[in-house]
Amino acid sequence: MIKKLIRKILGKGGRDANKLVVLGPEAHGIDPRLLSNNAVRVTSTLQEAGYEAFVVGGAVRDLLLGVKPKDFDIATNATPEQVKRLFRRAFIIGKRFQIVHVMFGQDLLEVTTFRGTTSDNAPKDEHGRVLRDNTFGTQAEDAERRDFTINAMYYNPANQQVLDYHGGIEDIRAKTLRIIGQPEARYREDPVRMLRVVRFAAKLGFGIEQETAAPIKVMAPLINNVPAARVFDEMLKLLMSGQALACLQQLRKEGLHHGLLPLLDVVLEQPLGFKFVTLALDSTDARIHAGKTVSPGFLFASLLWHQVLEKWNAYRAAGEQTIPALHLAADDVLDSQTEKLALQRKIGSDMRDIWAMQPRFERRQGKSPFKLLEHQRFRAGYDFLLLRCASGEIDAEIGDWWTAFYEGDDITREELISSASQPGRGEAGGAAKRKRGPRRGGRSRNRGEGASDEGGEGGAQVGADHAGHAGDGGAD
Repeated sequence: MIKKLIRKILGKGGRDANKLVVLGPEAHGIDPRLLSNNAVRVTSTLQEAGYEAFVVGGAVRDLLLGVKPKDFDIATNATPEQVKRLFRRAFIIGKRFQIVHVMFGQDLLEVTTFRGTTSDNAPKDEHGRVLRDNTFGTQAEDAERRDFTINAMYYNPANQQVLDYHGGIEDIRAKTLRIIGQPEARYREDPVRMLRVVRFAAKLGFGIEQETAAPIKVMAPLINNVPAARVFDEMLKLLMSGQALACLQQLRKEGLHHGLLPLLDVVLEQPLGFKFVTLALDSTDARIHAGKTVSPGFLFASLLWHQVLEKWNAYRAAGEQTIPALHLAADDVLDSQTEKLALQRKIGSDMRDIWAMQPRFERRQGKSPFKLLEHQRFRAGYDFLLLRCASGEIDAEIGDWWTAFYEGDDITREELISSASQPGRGEAGGAAKRKRGPRRGGRSRNRGEGASDEGGEGGAQVGADHAGHAGDGGAD
C-alpha cells in the first residue's frame, strides 16, 4: 500500500518502475548491422572481464527506430577506474558524475557506471540542482535515474536482447516523450532536461506526455541557474538536430527561449526576420540530413543578425559612420549573448567576420572586390549576403553581381567592375541586371552541390542551398 502511494506521488503513471521487460531480436527488430564495431568491442571487452555491459540511451532508441546512431554510449557495473584499466586510450572525465571516454582512432565512446537512485546526500544548490553525484548502483536504479522512458533501455549485443524497465518500447511505438519520475523534481535536479524535452520532441516528431509538459512553463526560469557552457552545448545540439526551426518554435511554445535568445520573438514575428532565419535553418537541416558539415558560427550569426541590424541602424541614425556603427552593434550583441550562451571565442570571431563583410559587398569598384574575394571567410560572408537577398532584406541584384563575379574568370570580373563603375550605378546595387555569358571552365566547381538558379531568385538561391556550409573556412 505504501509503495503504491509513493509511486502515485512520484508520478509513475501506474507503471511499475521495477517491472523489467526483456525483448528478443524478433520482438524489438533491431538490425545488428546498425551497430558500431567499436561499441561491440567495448561491451565484449567488459563482459569478458566479468562485468555487465550494454549499449544504452539514445543509441538504443535510434536502433529501435531503424536509424543508425550517431553516438554510442555504454553502461556497465564496472567503476570508472576498472573501465580505464581495460582500454589503452581511456580517460576519466567529469565532476558532476564521472564517466570514461574510450578512444578508437577518432571514434569516441562514452562509458558510464550504473548510477544509484539515492542522491539525498549529493551536493545541491539552493534551487535543488544536483552539483555532484558519483553514487553507483544497479542497472534497475540506473534506469530510474535516466531522463525519459525512451532513453532508458539497454541493448546487449552478445545476445541481442533489449532490457526495458519503464515502458520505453510502448512510448516509442506511441511516439510519446515521457519523463521518468516526478517531472518537477527531475527538472529541478537538472533544468537542462527541459531543453532536452524540446529537442527530442522536435527531432523525433513525438508528442510530449501531458504531465511531462505541464511544469515546463512555470519552471523555465531555472534554466538561468545552469552553467552557460552546458546551455550552449544543448543549444548546439538543438540547432544541429536536423529540425532546428521546429526546435526553436517549440522553445517559444514552452517559454524556454527567454534568456537564451530573448529577442527571438521579435525576429520571428517580423516578415523579413522570419524568412531570413527560416532560410538559414532550413538549409542547415538539409545539410545535416545529407550528412554534410555545418558551421556553428554561421548558425548563430544568422540567428542574431536582425539584432545586429537593428542596433546598426540605430547607431547610424545617431551619426556613426557605417563601418564603426556595425562594429559597435556587433559588440553589443556579442557581449550580451556571450554572457548568456557562453559563445566560444572562435565562434564569436567567425560571427564578427561574417557581419563585418556585409558593407564591403556594396563596394564593387576598383580593387575592393578582388581584396574581398581573398578574405579567408569570403565564402561564409558571400553565402550570408545571398541569404539577405533571398529574404528580401536587400536588392537581389547585389547577390547576382557577386555570384557572377565569384564564378567568373578575369575578363568577366573586369567587365563586371566596369559596369558597376558606370554613372548611375550606385554602390548599393542599383544597376540593371546584365545578361550572363556562357560559363567558362571551372565555374561549376565553386558553386557546390545542389546549387540552382531556378525559382526566380537567381544567385540568391545559392545562399539558401549553402548557408549551413558557409562557415567551414571558405572551402566548398
